[in-house]
Amino acid sequence: MNIVIIGKSGQLAFELSRELENSEHQVSYLGRDDIDITSACNIEETLSSLSAEVVINASAYTAVDKAEEDTEACNAINTLAVKNLANFCKASGAFMVHVSTDYVFNGHKGSPYLTDDTIEPQGAYGKSKAEGEKALLEILPDASCLIRTAWVYSSHGNNFVKTMLRLMADKPQLGVIDDQIGTPTWAKGLAEVCVTAALNKTSGVYHWTDEGVASWYDFALAIQELGVEKGLLDKSVPVLPIPSSQYPTPAKRPHYSVLDKQSAREAFAACKPTHWRKQLASMLDELKA
Repeated sequence: MNIVIIGKSGQLAFELSRELENSEHQVSYLGRDDIDITSACNIEETLSSLSAEVVINASAYTAVDKAEEDTEACNAINTLAVKNLANFCKASGAFMVHVSTDYVFNGHKGSPYLTDDTIEPQGAYGKSKAEGEKALLEILPDASCLIRTAWVYSSHGNNFVKTMLRLMADKPQLGVIDDQIGTPTWAKGLAEVCVTAALNKTSGVYHWTDEGVASWYDFALAIQELGVEKGLLDKSVPVLPIPSSQYPTPAKRPHYSVLDKQSAREAFAACKPTHWRKQLASMLDELKA
């Protein structure tokens, strides 16, 4: 099968490349220098030349705060590009896997979000992702897999885990928000699900994160504890819990964004979700190596 992955420089694409490393399939990785996903004509020309049968869209505009001002660029990547890719897949008969976010929900629910819960994004980033979802499901209802995820990190690229390790090595103490609750997700597990969806052409809307729940504060404490244990940090520093009100940002974050994964557990039975702390330990081993 000819598989095309969009967004080759990101952490999900990095994990997808490892997941597909020894596969029998023809896999192409395209970045911004290889394809202009905001141009329907460029998509048609590029993906037709590769005889794309499956498109995995791992690209996204993810600068959540910057998106509040840079709405045009955010919408171009998160909405228009998804629409363009879906239209190409519809015309060519290709299957599409698309990754979305917990930010499409308002964060007020207090129990895990179901795949069909009401979409109510609170900021520009979430709105752009929600519009991208809507376009995909309208254009390709039976030939697409939409996977929402949250709090993604990897040994590749910039993310919360690597930022915390850097700050913990440099600062005498840190304050980390303790009133936003979600689930950390190693991109490796997410990549396994995306590949399974692609190869089996599993259509529908699914949620995928690692197992368990945490606040950003809980996550930071685990990063420090495991970082010291594994020799990535040479000492512990005080990590203080702070409310969101003490760390105002341009974009509103969901206070609660745990995603219900039951339908995904059934659809992707071979991909067993693992507790986030165990996944974090494995990723830190990899980072150290």
